[in-house]
Amino acid sequence: MYQVPARLCATLLQRDLLQLMSGSSPAFRHRPPPRKTDSALGASDTAAPEAAAAGGGGGGAGGSVSAAAVCSMGTSTNRLYSTLAPTISDNGIPQSQEFVVETDLEPVDPTDPNELLKECQKVLENRPPRLQRDFFYLKKSSQAGDCRPIKVLQWNILAQALGEWKDNFIKCPREALNWSERKYLILEEILTYRPDILCLQEVDHYFDTFQPVLSGLGYHSTFFPKPLSPCLDVEHNNGPDGCALFFLRERFELIDSVSLRLVAKLLQTNQVAIIQTVRCIETSRIFCIAVTHLKACSGWERFRSSQGCDLLQNLENITGAGTPLIVCGDFNAEPTEDVYKQFTKSSLNLNSAYKLLSEDGQSEPPFTTWKIRPSGESCHTLDYIWYSQHAFAVNRLLSLPTEEQIGPNRLPSFHYPSDHLSLICEFSFLDQLD
Repeated sequence: MYQVPARLCATLLQRDLLQLMSGSSPAFRHRPPPRKTDSALGASDTAAPEAAAAGGGGGGAGGSVSAAAVCSMGTSTNRLYSTLAPTISDNGIPQSQEFVVETDLEPVDPTDPNELLKECQKVLENRPPRLQRDFFYLKKSSQAGDCRPIKVLQWNILAQALGEWKDNFIKCPREALNWSERKYLILEEILTYRPDILCLQEVDHYFDTFQPVLSGLGYHSTFFPKPLSPCLDVEHNNGPDGCALFFLRERFELIDSVSLRLVAKLLQTNQVAIIQTVRCIETSRIFCIAVTHLKACSGWERFRSSQGCDLLQNLENITGAGTPLIVCGDFNAEPTEDVYKQFTKSSLNLNSAYKLLSEDGQSEPPFTTWKIRPSGESCHTLDYIWYSQHAFAVNRLLSLPTEEQIGPNRLPSFHYPSDHLSLICEFSFLDQLD
């Protein structure tokens, strides 16, 4: 039986008490309408919202939810998934602390990725085909031949609670956001590209989906939630959203892990980062991988700049004398913002991988997110994969879809599960590190 961390319970309880005392608790607000029933996948999927509500809307702080209700991947996939699905149960509540969840347990019954991909495709057979994207191969640099390339996936997957109840994607059909199918679209993307390292933002189904499923696929996992996640304001929430970092245990060994609440103007903020130092098992080469998600919304440019300064300072302290570095994230910042310029000019000698898709190698893609809200259409470049230029060569990048492929209703949609596009970069070590 998998226990929800006691620190999570304490954090959520403290938040609920503060909201009740201030009168800002969701209990005093207008409740969103009940979720629509999706009969196509059976009762096991449609029971999840009611089960979550019965177990306490604050992210699992109390109550008991069955594995079938929380974790069902659909009827045909239960065969593969049942051994990985945790059961959430009551926990004692000690003093309130921030918490980080790291998991390095060998799964009892490892999952065949090809079989799971087929199961995803079977569930999604009535949806339009997913976006077809090709890899863009760069001119090969001189690179070490003793290590397989390292494939890194960066993706803001869209928190389920926010996508359904807060983000107001007015052109996206409500049915396209049902978790009972949307989770399969996310997993299909991961299984199609089989990255060695995954850096995800807005993860609010870590315990019941991503940790058990990706553990079964051989990944080590770490999750660090936002301390005051907006997901907790939603009645049918699945706990706080946050950043998650996964890497294949067969390829890398964890040396050190640091999880941060980013600081802005000397104050801790609601945004977080995970920084991990790993060793390549094949070559014993050591490098750092980081994932973050900076403050959203226009008008917060200086705030993001301050958060970026704090992250860079921590990265410099951790990497020390030139440890190679890869930084992934939703920076919520266009290339014109100060925080972007800080990363380009830092002493870490970082470059943005997706600039290499442009003809001159100096321009970011025209967009990494494209959505329509009541305020209008929003098309921006906000997501990045940064890397140490002195250490890594970029072999290939996953291309971005065209406007025609995305369609007039933009993202998310029936054929793509998030308002942000996944970025995938394949790296090799440069010869100079031999």
